[in-house]
Amino acid sequence: MLKKFLSICIIFLCVTRGGAQEFNCRVSVMHDKITGVDAQVFNAMQKAMNDFMNSQKWTSDEWGATEKIDCNILINLTANNINNDPESYSANMSIQATRPVYNSTYTSKLIDYQDKDVAFKFSPFTPLHFDDNAVSGIDPLAGNLTAILAYYSYIILALDYDSFSPNGGTNFMRKAQNVVNNAPDGKGVSGWKAVESTRNRYWIIDQMMNARFGDVRKFWYTMHRESLDSMYAKPNESRTRILSNIKKLYDVNKENPSSAYLQFLFNAKSDEFIHLLGSAPKNERAQYITLLDALDVPNSGKYNALR
Repeated sequence: MLKKFLSICIIFLCVTRGGAQEFNCRVSVMHDKITGVDAQVFNAMQKAMNDFMNSQKWTSDEWGATEKIDCNILINLTANNINNDPESYSANMSIQATRPVYNSTYTSKLIDYQDKDVAFKFSPFTPLHFDDNAVSGIDPLAGNLTAILAYYSYIILALDYDSFSPNGGTNFMRKAQNVVNNAPDGKGVSGWKAVESTRNRYWIIDQMMNARFGDVRKFWYTMHRESLDSMYAKPNESRTRILSNIKKLYDVNKENPSSAYLQFLFNAKSDEFIHLLGSAPKNERAQYITLLDALDVPNSGKYNALR
C-alpha cells in the first residue's frame, strides 16, 4: 500500500515504502541531575528507546528508507526514586519532527513540544513493549514510558498524513486517543486526564479530533500540501495563501480561547510564520500581524517587530 505521494507537476510522485519502519528517530537521554545510578543504566535506557522508536511498526503502510519521518526526542531526567522505586524517574521530554518540502532542502516542523509530565520505570533487563490493546501494561510506571512514546508517535504520524491529504491522519488520531483512554493510572503518573491540566496529552488529542477545530486541520493541509510544496514554483502566491488562511485559526481561537491544540501548533510553526511575514511586502503585513499577535501571545513581540 502507498501512503503518500510527492508532487511532480502538482501530482504526487509515487514512492513504494518497502516495509521499513516509519521513523528515523534519535533519542537522547540527559541524566546530569541523577546521582547514585550507574551510567550504564542510562546508556541502556537510551539504546532501548532508540530501538523501540525505530523498530516498532506503527502503521500498516509500506515505507521506503527515504520516506521515514525524521524526529528527535530528548529525555531530560529530573529526579528518580519515585514511590521509593530506584528504577523510576521523572523527566521532561522534548519532541521534534519534520516534514520535507517538495523540490527544496527545506524541512518544515510538524511538532516542537515539551512534555513536563513524564514519569516512568526502566529496567535494563526488561525490553520495551507496546500493545494498542494493552496500553497500560502490568506496572503503571513501566507502561507509562511506552504509552507516552506511542502517543507522540501517533501524533507525529497524524500530523504527517494530514499534511499530505485532507484529514489523512484521522486513523492515527484515533490511535493516540486510544492511548489516552487506556493510559496507565497510578501514583506518580500524570498528563492523561482532563482534570489534571487544560494543556496536557488529553486535551491536545481531544481538540485535534473535535469538529470545532476542523478548520485547523484544513489549514494544516493548505499550509503544507497546497502552499509550502508549491513555494518553489509560486512563492508569492503560496505565501499569501498561508498568511490569508491564518484568519481561520483566528476564528477557531475566538470560539475556543487558550486551546491546547492551537498553542501546540504554534510551538512548531511560529518561526515559520515569522519568516513568511518577513518575506511579505511590508504594507501587507499589518493585517496578519494583528491576527498572529492575538493567536500566539508568547511570540507577539517577534511578530510586531516586523510591522
